[in-house]
Amino acid sequence: MTVIDPETQAGWVPEAEEPDDEEEMPLSLRLSIADTLTLGNATCGFMAVYFTTTGILIPHLTGSQETGMARHSAATAVILMLCAAVFDLFDGLVARKLRSSPMGAELDNLSDLISFGLAPAYFVLVYGMVADDAHQRVAAVGAIVVLLAVVLRLARFSCVTPPNGMFQGMPSPFGALTVVSIVLLELPFVATLLAIIGTAWLMVSRVEYPKPRGRLAVAMLSWIVVSMGLLAAWAFDAPSGQLLLQTGCALQLVMGAVIPLFATARRVNNFRDNRRESRAAHLP
Repeated sequence: MTVIDPETQAGWVPEAEEPDDEEEMPLSLRLSIADTLTLGNATCGFMAVYFTTTGILIPHLTGSQETGMARHSAATAVILMLCAAVFDLFDGLVARKLRSSPMGAELDNLSDLISFGLAPAYFVLVYGMVADDAHQRVAAVGAIVVLLAVVLRLARFSCVTPPNGMFQGMPSPFGALTVVSIVLLELPFVATLLAIIGTAWLMVSRVEYPKPRGRLAVAMLSWIVVSMGLLAAWAFDAPSGQLLLQTGCALQLVMGAVIPLFATARRVNNFRDNRRESRAAHLP
């Protein structure tokens, strides 16, 4: 039944509640410190694409002969990918020490896709357009392979719980840095393409890589800092800068191939130890 006010002759309705300005934001919309670092990761990846475009691709398309600008831009793009790897390393450490918002995992995957999927794939694509001995369409296929490998790896990581302390497949930051290292080595085109496809395969494989924690995280951070120094020396045409850069890139490739061998050797040793224990348990 509607209640009528005799003075206003209007239907009475309950007074609307005033919005509570102090009401807390839903937990799912808050950004934690770890999420802020993750967004820094995405920003670095986007800026790497920007410098690859403005400093390498556009001068090539406009016929510019200034090689120094291309070298500086290539170094800047790779340094930004290295910075993205630093953000990716620290956002995980901070999330474990403090907390991460409910959307932290999604932010991490999206940021990794930009920095370690799109940025290195675009770097390969531009390499195929500017290198003298490269084939643009074939390089585009290699770039797509890199991008899809990262997409598949990130999707699998979201669905599958990896073994304790190990990654299945080369981690996407390590894979991205390996891909750009292959390009910077300036190998013949066929060798470059095969190495890139091999790296993409490692990212989606079940080859085990240890997670960067403790001393390994410190070692990885130190290696990133050294790599930035090598890139800076190369960009500013320091004495032996080219040789130093190629040495660093070669070491990156060697680590990508050797690190899983240690994990495989440990797995084989554990398997042998388990068999020995099993045999000993069945002995009378």
